[in-house]
Amino acid sequence: MVKLNRIYTRTGDDGTTGLTTGPRRPKFDLRVAAYGTVDETNACIGMARLHAAAEDAAVDAMLGRISNDLFDLGADLSTPDTGTKLAFEPLRIAQIQVDRVEAEIDQLNATLEPLRSFVLPGGTPAATHLHLARTVSRRAERLMVELAQGEAVAGPALKYINRLSDFLFVASRFLNAKARGDVLWVPGQNR
Repeated sequence: MVKLNRIYTRTGDDGTTGLTTGPRRPKFDLRVAAYGTVDETNACIGMARLHAAAEDAAVDAMLGRISNDLFDLGADLSTPDTGTKLAFEPLRIAQIQVDRVEAEIDQLNATLEPLRSFVLPGGTPAATHLHLARTVSRRAERLMVELAQGEAVAGPALKYINRLSDFLFVASRFLNAKARGDVLWVPGQNR
């Protein structure tokens, strides 16, 4: 378990941060940017949960599990797999977490009408926040994929972040369907 007695350490005053395994990296490092953007995604999900509980308790519970998973993902990304045996078992995203998100996507999507247009961000308060979380999770995914070009990033971690944006999209549609429906794009509407 994590124990934090002091919040500030001053060790990052030089523009670096420590990875779980100890090495320091610049705060603009691609790995740091990737897990920082996962953290941003989680903050957006927290904003969505302010409204999700009132809109649908089951979706809120799903978001709660995802929020916890995103801390697992951050731990995974902050512990690079260099092939060296560590003194501890690093926390990694597991395939079972990916499978659960897929099952929840299928559960929510089963009740939705097929799309006939692109969906604009909007609708209920929770759905609108989920659209923001979706776009931030896509940014996290782009950073993780870029990181994987030069450093090890576990396959389940990449699958999880890819499925997450799909989940957030479907969950926003599900919440909107319970209310006034999706906000649809009308091509050329304002010409």
